[in-house]
Amino acid sequence: MKIIMHELLKSFFLESKNLTKQEAKKIFLALSNGQINPIQAISIAIMYNCRKPTLEELNGFIEALMDLCLKINLNEFNAVDIVGTGGDGKNTFNISTLTSFIVAASGEKVIKHGNFGFSSKHGSSNILKTLGYQFTNNENTLKKQLELTGFCYLHAPIFHPILKVVSYVRKQFGFRTLFNILSPLLNPGNPKNQLLGVSDLESARLYAYLYQDKNINFSIIHSLDGYDEITLTSDIKCYTSKEERIYTLEELGINKINPIELTGGKNSEENKKIFLKILSGEGTIAQTKVVLWNASFALSLINSDSIQNNYERAKQTLESGKANTILKKFLNI
Repeated sequence: MKIIMHELLKSFFLESKNLTKQEAKKIFLALSNGQINPIQAISIAIMYNCRKPTLEELNGFIEALMDLCLKINLNEFNAVDIVGTGGDGKNTFNISTLTSFIVAASGEKVIKHGNFGFSSKHGSSNILKTLGYQFTNNENTLKKQLELTGFCYLHAPIFHPILKVVSYVRKQFGFRTLFNILSPLLNPGNPKNQLLGVSDLESARLYAYLYQDKNINFSIIHSLDGYDEITLTSDIKCYTSKEERIYTLEELGINKINPIELTGGKNSEENKKIFLKILSGEGTIAQTKVVLWNASFALSLINSDSIQNNYERAKQTLESGKANTILKKFLNI
């Protein structure tokens, strides 16, 4: 088997060979049993910075990682995952996690899957840990969180042992790799809906093709100036199972936001202050509008109401203090 793996890696690195689905699957299975090491795995991941993975390769990697992950059953909930691929280098505050609490406080269910930031300080796990949350993979606890608050969080390394194995090496590189592409596709809770933010159009199209064969209600969003979330700094490209379209700021009735208004903190404590201020309804106009528009797109995935109506719903949720209450309740379960 080691000889076979050596030949496979040799053809991948030296001949730039595309992998079949089974070959891609074998590579991550080999990492799990020690036939390749974390440095080799990260080297493979970095190779995809030079070219996009094929659909076959992605499906092989995903199948291996989902076969190896800790299994959990949250299928009774009609939930959404709200996530960005990361690695856009824009250094924004944690928009997706704030959005998640607003959506949960609006009466929907959110099963969020995430990790520490590897190319920024603003990963979902970073902010939740700073807020005092203790990561768990206990199914009963996660179900209780969903039932009582509408939100639960699946910290990737405690569900995906392989991600924990490569995390140290990945952190040393400090830029996006294949794992940024894979992470949104690896939620162990298998939510029925996903709002996915992507930083470039090529990746957005790749995800759109990938999701066509999966039983998931999705919306892939991309700000045309390179953000992996709705930032209102440019028009928004959106892919769903039904259509592909551009939302202009003009048609949404929004004035363009200066990117500097979305900058995150320099450290965990600064990010925590920004997070709590926005969730308490005391964020700047720009910060508040951005999280509300992301929430409106996520809500529209679940309830099929218009984006504008869901914006008003999210706004009422934030202004009423419900989102802040949900966070406090979640941290105390």
